Amino acid sequence: MAQIAKKTKRYPSDLTDEEWERIAPLMPVPGRRGRPREVEFREVINAVRYLVRSGCGWRMLPVHFGPWQTVYGWFRELARRFLFQTVHDVALMVDRERAGREASPSAAVIDSQSVKAPHAETRGYDAGKKIVGRKRHIAVDTDGRLLLVNLTTADISDSAGGQTVLSAIRKRWPWVKHLFADGAYDRKGMMDKAAYLDFIVEIIRRSDDQKGFQVLPRRWVVERTFGWMIRWRRLVRDYEKRIDVSHAMILVAMGGNLLRRNAHP
Repeated sequence: MAQIAKKTKRYPSDLTDEEWERIAPLMPVPGRRGRPREVEFREVINAVRYLVRSGCGWRMLPVHFGPWQTVYGWFRELARRFLFQTVHDVALMVDRERAGREASPSAAVIDSQSVKAPHAETRGYDAGKKIVGRKRHIAVDTDGRLLLVNLTTADISDSAGGQTVLSAIRKRWPWVKHLFADGAYDRKGMMDKAAYLDFIVEIIRRSDDQKGFQVLPRRWVVERTFGWMIRWRRLVRDYEKRIDVSHAMILVAMGGNLLRRNAHP
């Protein structure tokens, strides 16, 4: 990491030249008409990564990134064009191939995480975790790479949120057949939806005589992904008012991890 930090322009979150070369072809092409584009997309991505990694507010971005209004406007535009989703998914498939696996996974682990969301338009109360906010329903491959995330209010049960995750997995990652989950997903509605979509769901349960913390097979992978996620300080809580903005922030963070891993193996 020290060697990588020397390659960045100012901050550890900045894109290195190797990372930028991988995503530059995915940037929007300037239009043939109108005023020439003055914004530099590399600086926009650097600013967004700095914000998500450090946890600062939009108005607190360092001035050399340019006006924060410009950065925020382009962030919303790139999110609307699914750029962060594309960068993440391409980096995920490249990383899987680099590890000697097929680009598209065949198994996944699902779980959820409730986080406080003080500024959300709508919030819910998770009685189990005693948290008022949003819930992140995620699916990861067996190595912990994020496959997809679905955001809901915290009062949505794991089983109900998991059904939406199943539908999204079938559309985006059609080769996934086997799913691992904990006992919260062992509900009739969830199992019926899994059978309808041709999934095999394996419930990993804690032993009745288990005392204290113990690593469970397959289950620890998704918990590690949550740990990777909250290392980006903006994601420790959900500070976003809109769900689509929060979703884009997660993709920036997890895509950034994969991009750095691929560019600097």
